[in-house]
Amino acid sequence: MIHNVTSAGRLLDLVPLFHDDFRVQVLVTSTGSSAFQDGIRELLRDLQLPELPWKQALATPVDLAVSASLGGELDLIQGNLSVLSHGVGYTKKLGKPGAGTPTFGLSPEWLLSDGRGFVDGLVLSHPEQLERLARVCEDTVPAAVLAGDPCFDRMLAARPYRDRFRRALGVRSGQRLVVLNSTWNPEGFFGTGGGQDVLPGLLPRLTAELPADDYRLAAVLHPNIWYGHGPGQIRAWMDRAVRDGLTLIDPAHEWRQALLASDLVLGDFGAVSYYAAALGTPVLLAADGTGVLDPEAPLAEFVRRAPRLAPHAPLLPQVEREIAAHRPDPDTAAFVTSEPGRSAELLRRHFYALMDLPEPPDPASLEPLPLPAYRPRKVTSPLHVRTRVEGTDIAVERSTGHPAGAVGDAHLCVHEETRHPGDLDTADVITREARADDPRLGGPDTWTDEVLRLHPHCSAAVYLTGPHTCVVRARGHRRTLFRLSADTSSGADADPAAYACAFHVWLAYGGAVPERGIVLRMHSAGGVHPFRVETAG
Repeated sequence: MIHNVTSAGRLLDLVPLFHDDFRVQVLVTSTGSSAFQDGIRELLRDLQLPELPWKQALATPVDLAVSASLGGELDLIQGNLSVLSHGVGYTKKLGKPGAGTPTFGLSPEWLLSDGRGFVDGLVLSHPEQLERLARVCEDTVPAAVLAGDPCFDRMLAARPYRDRFRRALGVRSGQRLVVLNSTWNPEGFFGTGGGQDVLPGLLPRLTAELPADDYRLAAVLHPNIWYGHGPGQIRAWMDRAVRDGLTLIDPAHEWRQALLASDLVLGDFGAVSYYAAALGTPVLLAADGTGVLDPEAPLAEFVRRAPRLAPHAPLLPQVEREIAAHRPDPDTAAFVTSEPGRSAELLRRHFYALMDLPEPPDPASLEPLPLPAYRPRKVTSPLHVRTRVEGTDIAVERSTGHPAGAVGDAHLCVHEETRHPGDLDTADVITREARADDPRLGGPDTWTDEVLRLHPHCSAAVYLTGPHTCVVRARGHRRTLFRLSADTSSGADADPAAYACAFHVWLAYGGAVPERGIVLRMHSAGGVHPFRVETAG
């Protein structure tokens, strides 16, 4: 029973528990009780399971009904009802913050109908939730089942593949991935769009103050934000940040992979921040949601102790300090689940007991988190580049602004798809990525020649042909194409556009490429990245 995309995410975790059992027919329905209905239709279409209209679902006898929320007319279901949390336990109060406001999913207001319990199985992930339940709704305690957290178990199982998830997001060697996360409350990091919101003013500063080759940015927004406003509106609001290099993460299918790949989460009081801390990832809170959380929930204790972001102070020192000083707290992970790695086993046992059906003989299991599609960063905003040259060693720092303390020679690197064409008239380096045989551009030879002809101020045209290679035509060397390729055998792994910026400055300092080629060493992202330069024609 799907209330919205948020609850659907937890229910999708459970579908494999019924795989290969010809005795079980799975049906889906949407309660229609949530204000956030967008996105549900797409999820149901992907499931390709029979969908019942809600009224028909209420009239249909079932052996088991499973929900990850308590909204709607669940007390009218004709069959055994099992309810799970769709977050990290039961943490938030529903309604205006303040004393006496019930905790959603863990109070009589949500668990009783006409004074009687209607839930046959209340799935809890930790005994502390059972203790809170016993204090506020003792009548429901017999229905409680400790069965772990399938969402967290899938993340635990996928931890060995962290580097793959990082590569899928285009995170390079030496780079740090900062994930911005917001829950959907008005008090959250994303907030209501009012003048007090932190996020709008923070986004351009993050890309300006965090060097582009040292840091990678991604955003995981709560599904209610994503679908409540509409994906198109979110992309419109975040357009500048995306052009600056931020990646928007699918909130239904890929947020866990991004969390596993992250080096720091800049978040708030939502479940994602707590999951990140439980995985051992540093978390800086940009909003603490005072009064929104059940003060007895472990998430509330985490929020009370978590380090805060000072939004008006320089950002880079705060990020670096938190990553360097962070020490994982084992208590955080301990309160996510008392049965790590066992949720599939315990949940299937619980569900089949409610159906009065013997379990299948094979061990219960959850689907592994899928490897997302490759999404390299694409920055179309102008990049301000600082360089220092010492022989064949070139230090490079790029950002969308002028970070405090940046020293060295300066030039401007602009992607050809910049929003403002006038940027190309002042660019020293112009870049574009495409296949070498792209007929629209005519290949590296034609495109680079055309760029230098169209933009007289430009000193170097850079055609990016792959994740480690590019072709450069430099003014003053119009008849020569230079091929740049990273020495990946040495661990070199940087944006080839950064190599091109280093090469551009090296040429300006009088560098000359010998017939046999030359190896230059770019210093960036805390490491050294050798790359070879050869004449290509």
